[in-house]
Parts: sequence; structure tokens; C-alpha cells
Amino acid sequence: MSFKAQLAANIMRSGGVISLPTDTIQGLSCLPFFDSLMRLVNLKQRSHNKGLILISSNLDYFTPYVEDATLLDKIKLGSVPTTYIVKAHKNTPKMLLGGHDTVAIRLTNYALIHELCQLTGSALVSTSANLSGYPVAQSSLKLRLYFKDQLDYIIAPVTTNSNPSSIINLHTGEKLR
Repeated sequence: MSFKAQLAANIMRSGGVISLPTDTIQGLSCLPFFDSLMRLVNLKQRSHNKGLILISSNLDYFTPYVEDATLLDKIKLGSVPTTYIVKAHKNTPKMLLGGHDTVAIRLTNYALIHELCQLTGSALVSTSANLSGYPVAQSSLKLRLYFKDQLDYIIAPVTTNSNPSSIINLHTGEKLR
């Protein structure tokens, strides 16, 4: 495991919010705990009515957050990062749901996410690294301009990651984006 991943995992386990490259875009991430979620949403200056995504390298980490875990068997890694909308378990933190009864999940084989999930034993909360209504930060300088010193850790953006994922309703198969 890399030093950066170990440090990031320790920070997230203690309630921290970090910025990191994902399989799509530069993101903000934390573990799905109420205080961390609240901090993340407030950092982005984002409405609490917008949901957040859970990302993981292992489907098992999504099980506590979905109503019917057997649906997870439909998810396969593909060449295009895909976020799935699925009915949420009743105990899923409401801030993840954004006022809906569904949760967004994305399976990824991105190495850094794999390491962080293993080190934390959890799916990670993920959202774009920007203030609400602004472009996604594509440099550490832009992250610092947006968030000042409020992020607990930054893993520098990777320029090859720049497109958001597709979104599919796992129940109906409908492509939403």
C-alpha cells in the first residue's frame, strides 16, 4: 500500500475530507459518516437535496446501503465508468440520498480507490471537486483556491481523468446520462 493511500485512509477514518483523483474526475471524498458528509456538503456549498455517490472496488462494500443486495450481481466493470441508481436500504444516511429513496453507486478498478476501500473497509463517498456551480478543479492550485485550507488532504489531480460517469437505473436499465 502506498504512503499516500495510508495517510488518506487514516484521515478519512478520523472524519476527514480529502480530494483525490477517481476513475472519472477529481473528487472530494470521505467515509459515509454523518459529520463527514455534513462537512463535505458544506465545503462544496451544495444543497443538502442533492445526493452523493458511493464508489468502491468491491461490491460487498455497497451491501449495507442497498435494499436488495442481490441486484448488485447485475453490476459489471466495463470500459466506461458507470454509476448505478438503486433503491437504498432504510439505514443509509439521508445525506447520501438527496431526498430520494435511491443511492448512487459506482464500481471501479481504479487502483487508488481499491487501496482506500481496502484500508478503510468501506465504500467511499465521492463528489466532484468544486464549489457548487463551478468547474471541477483540475489542479492542486484550483483546489486551494476553492477550498482554502479546509481540505484535510489533497492527492494531486491526474489530467487523464476528466469525464463524469454514465448513470443507469439498476432496476429499470434506463440510461439517465
